[in-house]
Amino acid sequence: MGEILIGTSSWSDRTLIESGLFYPKEAGTPEKRLRFYAEHFPLVEVDSTYYALPSERNAALWVERTPAYFTFNVKAFSLFTQHPTPTSALPKDIREALPGDAGLKERLYQRDLSQDVVASLWQRLFSALLPLDSAGKLGVVLFQFPPWFYPNEENRRYILACKERLAQYPLAVEFRNGAWLSGREVDRTLNFLRDNTLAFVCVDEPQGFRSSVPPVVEATADVSLVRFHGRNRENWEKKGISVAERFAYLYTPEELQEWVPAIGRLASQTAETHVLMNNCYRDYAVRNAKDLASLLKAAKMPVVPAEKGPASV
Repeated sequence: MGEILIGTSSWSDRTLIESGLFYPKEAGTPEKRLRFYAEHFPLVEVDSTYYALPSERNAALWVERTPAYFTFNVKAFSLFTQHPTPTSALPKDIREALPGDAGLKERLYQRDLSQDVVASLWQRLFSALLPLDSAGKLGVVLFQFPPWFYPNEENRRYILACKERLAQYPLAVEFRNGAWLSGREVDRTLNFLRDNTLAFVCVDEPQGFRSSVPPVVEATADVSLVRFHGRNRENWEKKGISVAERFAYLYTPEELQEWVPAIGRLASQTAETHVLMNNCYRDYAVRNAKDLASLLKAAKMPVVPAEKGPASV
């Protein structure tokens, strides 16, 4: 059975920091918070890279501030997952060089930019991930596609293009449109991912919405993933609320127990299983990550502990 790594989808969520329920007062800087987090979990998902491209410098600092066997999953920049991206989120030099029409838009898609600019942005992401990859600390690059990303040949080709852009790194794919996993489409989707060594992201999320993705449990690469989004049905598709409000949900032990056999199946099929709590509201994610780790350990599963040694400076 492969190893199971458990963590949360952010170590710097504002509501977590402001709650005072996880970080001690002396962990008052990003550096100290990351070091403290890594004393409790062996895995984290970097969520900030969805909102702005990471830099090689920051990635190198993440390497320095965490133990040798710590793992980072990195969320792909929104522009690369076909989400509308604030123009202000682009690197300053790219933003200032935009032609008039594009530069005046509040939000941009890839189609609004020249091929050279898009290629440059991809290259920056590739370069920023090198320190993590070289240190053996890069888990996967997570591509979370939007609800309007439907199963068709054009979108399958786009997923393969993403893989080609980041050919050196493992990619994971999460769908936010249930059509990918409904009816006859589910086998086609899973076979497509399996044939191209792309990790499928299993999800726990509110059901009954057009955007709902069913909790299909399958492994399609050497790493399997499960992301817990909470079951806050009231806020799942509500407009005008914060991300924290959407994912504000504390799982009960019984709800987490439902996933123990499924995570065991994934671990039996892959070298590593990454389990991320994305219910990032106050200390909900860290509490549930610890709860789930305890349940898996009680079931005699190989849960990787946080490394207590010094950071790999």
